[in-house]
Amino acid sequence: MQNKKSKLIVINAIIAALYVVVTSLTAFMAFGDVQFRIAEMLNHLFAFDKKYGIGVVAGVLLVNSVFMSASGLGLYDLVFGLGHTIASFAISALFFKSVKDVKTRMFVLAGVFSVMIFLVAIELNLALGLPFWLSYAQTFFGEIVVLLAGIPLMTALNKAIDLKKLIND
Repeated sequence: MQNKKSKLIVINAIIAALYVVVTSLTAFMAFGDVQFRIAEMLNHLFAFDKKYGIGVVAGVLLVNSVFMSASGLGLYDLVFGLGHTIASFAISALFFKSVKDVKTRMFVLAGVFSVMIFLVAIELNLALGLPFWLSYAQTFFGEIVVLLAGIPLMTALNKAIDLKKLIND
């Protein structure tokens, strides 16, 4: 039992670290009204098992904390960015009750995260005074592109690793 808990903690710590590293390396395009946050591809891990969500949420929390002043979004980024991730996972989990196929779950997840990106558009409006609808369109576009591009990558990763088994063994 203790080994399973330790393994879950280690796997989610690695996911959080990956989220931070990937976002740090691509920070020039990970923030603002036009953003392609490549680390968002890790959201798809949730489609394999909800336990992966812990690492992704931790990664978002760390990234938005570290880049809080550099992005110009301050505390807004913690509240709205983290809220976006948590709310999107919660809504996706509801859909997953009737969707068992992992690939379909990834498409559902891409749709939910992209629609829910309105929270980030509100953040950009409040923090930077950017127009809501334009920000929503731009962030929606970035999110859907990244998440759709992530589906074949996560499918290939799953073939190599078996993501469901990894977190449950």
